[in-house]
Amino acid sequence: MRNYNISKHNSFYAIGLSYKKADAEVRGKFSLDVPAIDHILVKAKELGIDGLLAISTCNRTELYGFAQHPYQLIKLLCDQTLGTVEEFQEVAYVYKNHEAISHMFRVGTGLDSQILGDFEIISQIKQGFYRARKLEMANPFLERLCNSVIQASKRIKNETELSSGATSVAFASVKYILDNVPDISEKNILLFGTGKIGRNTCENLIKHSNNSHITLINRTREKAEDVAGKFHLTVKDYGDLQTEIRKADILVVATGAQLPTVSKALIYPKKPLLILDLSVPKNVSDDVLELENVSLVHLDQLSQITDDTLAKRKEYVPKAEAIIEQVRKDFLKWLETRKFAPVINALKEKLKTMKAEEIDFHSKKINDFNQDQAEMISERIIQKITKQFANHLKRSEVDTEDSLELIQRVFELEIDSKK
Repeated sequence: MRNYNISKHNSFYAIGLSYKKADAEVRGKFSLDVPAIDHILVKAKELGIDGLLAISTCNRTELYGFAQHPYQLIKLLCDQTLGTVEEFQEVAYVYKNHEAISHMFRVGTGLDSQILGDFEIISQIKQGFYRARKLEMANPFLERLCNSVIQASKRIKNETELSSGATSVAFASVKYILDNVPDISEKNILLFGTGKIGRNTCENLIKHSNNSHITLINRTREKAEDVAGKFHLTVKDYGDLQTEIRKADILVVATGAQLPTVSKALIYPKKPLLILDLSVPKNVSDDVLELENVSLVHLDQLSQITDDTLAKRKEYVPKAEAIIEQVRKDFLKWLETRKFAPVINALKEKLKTMKAEEIDFHSKKINDFNQDQAEMISERIIQKITKQFANHLKRSEVDTEDSLELIQRVFELEIDSKK
């Protein structure tokens, strides 16, 4: 990326880990909450990194940014998580420049999701960019790239059936319950945690199970009440968690806690209890499996569930990839224009200097000289000249480097690379 006049660093990297090689326990060590993401961005800025985006979901944690070496980004991640560099290297991936760009397109459009067609990741990219911009870590490259990925995601949703039906962790959990629990409408269901996955699970439960015995608990009661109010469900205080678990037939845990919040000490083992842990890191301790009547299913197991709907979606992958390629090519065309932007800007400034000198000269020589008209006409001429040069440089058959050098030499331009 050295010649694109975007960053003082030569390379754009995507570093991270995902469900493909890292299990839930390892992903949990590298998960980031919002304060940790903000801390990474602030620290990166102090280190002179001038463009960085961070995302962290139940399936992946990734950093996208400009650096002299990917280790700078890897260290930033490891310093803010419980994971070590050695653990990261065992399961991680590092993509550079065009490969990093392509990777973000696949991630943001659901093609790299644990459940094919799960588009929830795009909201994480939007949120990641928002935080980067807020902390002045979003340069024009990242802004344009994120907008292009969002555009590709929208087109795939509108022009294919890759996301037809519901295929997300939330839906997979409900499908598992429907397939494995008889008389679901009569069961007591407790949902602990009302973040995005929790809300989506709740909505899918109501839609598909016909169950009115759903209770919500969240550390912040107001958040649970916001969700419950939409569906007329029961809300209990966090202090009632143990009591409500012992009443439940099904417990869905979807909190954002960094340590397990449910252990065997909270469970009354006299009746069967199905627990679904949709959290990363895991929020249900493995010691619950010591109890005879308890079944525990984690989201990695849920994500392996395939059905006819999911199989059908694979048919739309080629069309989705074609859309990605179209949008990616447009992005790369824009990127190419960054190569000559400083020269075009310098040319424009040089022509404006010439214009000012000529207008000043003629205003002193010509009676009734109309300076406003002269300004308007000459400005339009400058726009047309610079546009002509820009169009020339965009042509694929043109040797851009030679042309840029010639323009600089002919007009004796001084290039300001910051423009």
